[in-house]
Amino acid sequence: MAARAAHDMARLSRLLLFCLLIPASLAAQASTPADAERLFMRGVEMQRAGDVIGAIDAYKSALAMDPTRVDALSNLGAAYVHLGQFEDAIARYNAALQIDPNNAAVRLNLALAYYKSARPTEAIQPLKMVIATDPNVKNAYLILADCYLQTGQSREAVSVLEPREPMFGEDLAFAYVLGTALLQTGDEPRGQQYIDRIFRAGDSAEGHLLMGTAHLNRFDYPAARKELERAVQLNPRLPTVNSAYGRAMLGLGDQPEAEKAFRRELAVNVNDFESNLMLGSMRKSAQDFENAAMYLGRAVAIHPGDLTARKLLATLKLQTGAVEEAVQMLEQVIADAPDSIDAHVQLATAYNRLKRKDDANREREIVDRLNRELQARQGATPGDPAAGTTPPPPASEPTGGPDR
Repeated sequence: MAARAAHDMARLSRLLLFCLLIPASLAAQASTPADAERLFMRGVEMQRAGDVIGAIDAYKSALAMDPTRVDALSNLGAAYVHLGQFEDAIARYNAALQIDPNNAAVRLNLALAYYKSARPTEAIQPLKMVIATDPNVKNAYLILADCYLQTGQSREAVSVLEPREPMFGEDLAFAYVLGTALLQTGDEPRGQQYIDRIFRAGDSAEGHLLMGTAHLNRFDYPAARKELERAVQLNPRLPTVNSAYGRAMLGLGDQPEAEKAFRRELAVNVNDFESNLMLGSMRKSAQDFENAAMYLGRAVAIHPGDLTARKLLATLKLQTGAVEEAVQMLEQVIADAPDSIDAHVQLATAYNRLKRKDDANREREIVDRLNRELQARQGATPGDPAAGTTPPPPASEPTGGPDR
């Protein structure tokens, strides 16, 4: 049973981390020129032998003779992915889909290229189309659920996987992804069922990670640290294990150790939203604005709807003098969250810098109103420091260096 657990978890790691490309299953090409076919087969042989550059040249030569060859476009995309040239791969997959829109294998490869290039949001739609075209592609369900998890859509991950349990049976990779999603939605009783299933298969990093996540959800940081330390010992490359450990260390007040953990996570899984967000916030506080912008920009790309990531990136823009960009971002945040007091405060500051006094005054009035409403809900006396209000920004402020 333990051997089976190791096999299944290795398969999950390969699936979600390395995303092996699926060979295209294509109908024979009509009227394929003999020379194009010969060049295509040479490319296949080179690719199998590990000569990726030679394969790329051969596929390009075949496509120069016959630009409609979907198999050559797909294999060329796979070769570019192998080199980490994801934009080139995406362009070839899209070209193949223009010719053969119903090719589920090519569309799955397109989704994997988005996934591996830290763009899980863009991977979701092609994965949904793969499933609609071929409902029996098991890998597509697991990758789609992981994309939902990475973009903060845990309930959607549950809805994708839970009805497919008969398809996966006792598959431990399925149990791990669904168990994670259930725990993130706060459904610990059902999540515990999948934790138990993994633990029954042997002492595994996945089981300890799920248990540690359950403790994190209860804010029991010492217990979470114990479980997550064991998970890291068993498999330091398991997706999200270092990120979860970083959260536990933050909860225990050990920020340097947390930052190390978040960096380890990104070395394994650049798509991890939590690690990008937390490192961006930490680097911003340390006034390391270049790295903060990199991490926060990636966090927003991974989870475009997350208000915290968007506000942090907007305030970073404000600190570094990109005031117009900050205004645009803050206006969008307020459109989605009109009661966000800190966003109104920052927007008033930005308007002041742009000498838009009427707009700044309007934002200060909104801040005052929201603070009064908050005080009323809390039953606090206006002006009471315990009321937790946010002070309005000054009527004017000096221009110059970054905010402190």
